[in-house]
Amino acid sequence: MARILSIDYGKKRTGLAVTDPLQLIAGGLATVPTHELFDYLCRYVAQEQVERLVIGEPCQPNGLPSENLERVRQFVNRWRKAMPQIPIDYYDERFTSVLAHQAMRDGGLRRKARQNKDLVDEISATIILQDYMRSRHL
Repeated sequence: MARILSIDYGKKRTGLAVTDPLQLIAGGLATVPTHELFDYLCRYVAQEQVERLVIGEPCQPNGLPSENLERVRQFVNRWRKAMPQIPIDYYDERFTSVLAHQAMRDGGLRRKARQNKDLVDEISATIILQDYMRSRHL
């Protein structure tokens, strides 16, 4: 089997998470500057077998699209043109940042560590991936 990689796409930086090759466990991969994301992913999929990307679909709590959705769509369109052999799916990302902060607090991280936005983005991508994997097995 190949990995599934998830993306918590942000205006400045993007969190990434990935499954193990058996797609049993999701774990944080990295947080990269968004302007470097496409090249980073191209290098990653050249080194690792990736069967699918999952990108957080940014919506407001009421379900309406957020202001970041247009940037996400542009990235998805670019990916689909360049890498049609690796599909990319949208997945609802509402509340992932809140859940990431809660997980950091529950994990005992100190306040300063919880303010690390790179870590929040990586954990958010992991939550997106875990939820996506859970939804496939229901």
